[in-house]
Amino acid sequence: MTNLLNKEIDTVNLPDSKGYFGEYGGSFVPEALQKVMDEVAAKYEEISQDPAFVQELADLNAHYTGRPSPVTFAKNLSDAVGGAKIYLKREDLNHTGAHKINHCLGEVLLAKRMGKKKVIAETGAGQHGVALATAAALMGLECDIYMGEIDVMKEAPNVSRMKILGAKVIPVKTGTRTLKDAVDEAFKAYLKDPVTQIYCIGSVVGPHPFPMMVRDFQAVIGIEARRQMLEMTGRLPDNIVACVGGGSNAMGMFSAFLDDKDVKLYGVEPAGMGLETGAHAASITKGSKGIMHGFKTIMIQDDKGEPLPVYSIASGLDYPGSGPQHCYLHDIKRVTYTTITDREAVEAFYALSRMEGIIPALESSHAVAYAVKLAEQLDKDQTILVNLSGRGDKDIDVYYKKDH
Repeated sequence: MTNLLNKEIDTVNLPDSKGYFGEYGGSFVPEALQKVMDEVAAKYEEISQDPAFVQELADLNAHYTGRPSPVTFAKNLSDAVGGAKIYLKREDLNHTGAHKINHCLGEVLLAKRMGKKKVIAETGAGQHGVALATAAALMGLECDIYMGEIDVMKEAPNVSRMKILGAKVIPVKTGTRTLKDAVDEAFKAYLKDPVTQIYCIGSVVGPHPFPMMVRDFQAVIGIEARRQMLEMTGRLPDNIVACVGGGSNAMGMFSAFLDDKDVKLYGVEPAGMGLETGAHAASITKGSKGIMHGFKTIMIQDDKGEPLPVYSIASGLDYPGSGPQHCYLHDIKRVTYTTITDREAVEAFYALSRMEGIIPALESSHAVAYAVKLAEQLDKDQTILVNLSGRGDKDIDVYYKKDH
C-alpha cells in the first residue's frame, strides 16, 4: 500500500521489510524490546496510509511549525565567494528554530495513536529536546529528555526552554557526558517501561523502524525545496549540501533528489580539531562497520567494537555513528561525504551572520563552510542549495567565548 508520507520522495524501496538499507540498519535489540519495535513499525505503517493522520500532520506543519520554510538566495555571500550561487533552505525559521520539529510532531502524534503517556528522548545540541518538549506540551504528554552533562552546560538556553515547556531534563554524568551517553541512558530508561512510554529517537538512527520513520517525517524539507528551486531558478540545484551527525536534516533534504543523477549531494561531517588529531566525529569518513544503539552502521570504534569517544564543537554532531541510509548512500557513491573543522565552521558562522544577517546553528555552519569551499571551485552558472538546519541562538555564548 502507498505510504502517503513518502510518496513524493525517492526511497528506492528502502529499507527492506527487516529495516535494512543494503547491509546497514536492521534491529539489534533484546527480544522484549523487539516486540515493542514491531508494534511501533506496524502502527507507523498504519498511520502512513491513513489520510486523516497525514492531513493532521500537514495542518500542524502549516499552521504550527510555519511550513513551507522559505529558500533564500544568499546574494552577498555568493558575491563575496565569487563562484556558484548559494541558496539556503531556511529550516532555522521553523517554530523551535530547527528541522527537528518536523519529526517530533510526527512521533508524538504516533505516540498518542499508540496510547502512550510519556515520550522520552536524547538530545545533543538541545534542538531535538526542545522540539519534542514542544510537541509533548501541545499534545498533553509527559516528556523526559536525557542530555550529556557537558551539553547541558554548553546549550544552557535550550535546557531552559525544555524546562519551561514542562519537560524533565536529566543530565547524563557517565562516559563522555555527551550525545552518545545520552542515547545510552535513554535506551535504558525505555527498556524499564516500553509499554506506557515511547522513545522518540532524534535522528535517522537506531533500530528499525526509526531510520525510515524519521526520514519520512523529514522528507518535507526536500519536497518543498525541489518545488521552490524550480520556481526560483527554473531548474533543480546543481549541488546540495547538508551537515551530517546522525543525519536527519540531510536525509530529509537528499531524499527528494536521489534519482536526479545530475544533482550532486554532499554530506558534511565534523572534523573537529582535525582528522589527524583523533578529536573529531567523522564516522563515515574515518569509521568502520559495526553495531551500536540497535542498528548496523559505520562508526568510530575500538578493536572490541565499542564506540569510541568523539568530539565536535557542535553538540548535535558529536555522535560516533551515522544513519544506515547514509552509510548505504556512501557505499553506492550517490552521496559524497566530506568534512569541515571547528575553525572552518566558526568562520562560516561569522561570514553568514555578517554578510546575510542570518545567524546559523553550529551544526549548520559546517554545511555553509563546505558550500563556500565548493562555490569557489564552480562557475557562476552553478547553484548550491544548503540545508540551513537550525538557527544559532543556542550557540551564541559558545561562539562569542571562542572568539573573544
